[in-house]
Amino acid sequence: MEGADDVLADEIVDHFVDLGYLDDTTFAEQLAMSAVEKRGEGRRAVAETLRKRGIPRDVAEAALAALPDDDAERALEFARSKVRAVEGVEYEAALRRLAGQLGRRGYPSSIALTASRSALAEAGIGRSRPFARPASGVRFTPDE
Repeated sequence: MEGADDVLADEIVDHFVDLGYLDDTTFAEQLAMSAVEKRGEGRRAVAETLRKRGIPRDVAEAALAALPDDDAERALEFARSKVRAVEGVEYEAALRRLAGQLGRRGYPSSIALTASRSALAEAGIGRSRPFARPASGVRFTPDE
């Protein structure tokens, strides 16, 4: 605010604080809920968004604690919405793609894999052959 005096600037800031326009807690809560509800992000991605926006750590942790604990449900919902894009792809590749998308959205790998497997199973996409270990040619026999 070039040309404005410090007293006027302080008055404006104080007025905005009184109106609730400059409230880190409210801003963090709104950012977190938006990330979860509109973009389907996991906690890790939400935490990163809050960090990038300069939200103090204690305020960010409080906003994350207030989020619903339904990462697994949201991850499954997201995987279901993306499963059509991997139809016709070999199972392992489809699993990697879905789990990768979930991982980039901030879901832990265990939740991403579980949600991806469930969504693929619901869509009828499964392994084309049972898992078999490759034969190494090495045989172990008991000592006699």
